[in-house]
Amino acid sequence: MKYCYACGTELHYKECEGEGLIPYCDSCQVFRFPIFSTAISTAVLNKERNKVLLIRQYNMKDYILLAGYVNRGESAEETLIREVKEEVGLHVDEYKYMRSLYFERSNTLMLNYVSVAHDETLMQINQEVEHAEWFTFDEARKVIKKESLAESFLLTILEQAEADDFGRLETELIKEGVN
Repeated sequence: MKYCYACGTELHYKECEGEGLIPYCDSCQVFRFPIFSTAISTAVLNKERNKVLLIRQYNMKDYILLAGYVNRGESAEETLIREVKEEVGLHVDEYKYMRSLYFERSNTLMLNYVSVAHDETLMQINQEVEHAEWFTFDEARKVIKKESLAESFLLTILEQAEADDFGRLETELIKEGVN
């Protein structure tokens, strides 16, 4: 951030006690901490935990994970449940936070989850999604967008699954309403 978002004055770095060098606006006389968007992405698994749902959007040829921005006043978990319902019509009732990565291109902190939809037959995609399909883990590796955050997140989840860590993962999944 080079300029104050309130007044447009060029910012300079100033020592902020306990925080280090932080952009400062002389005009407003306040520190301007970084502002970025927050979004979730999720690898939605079927109830048997042997397939993952991937989507295509915006005339892209590659598949990605379901994702969406966190709305004001909404928790990441609420966003997860809402986005899966909105985009593909499925109800997610188990999920686990996996990790986060910053996506510079859109200035977004991506919070990644693994989630489980217990009835994959109820899928109904909305206008944001061109195509949604369930893939085996091996198939998913082949079709996921290469060198993307989606691929990075997906591979981490699949590594746990293949290490037979899903027994542990299953006990760590948060049941909706029990968190």
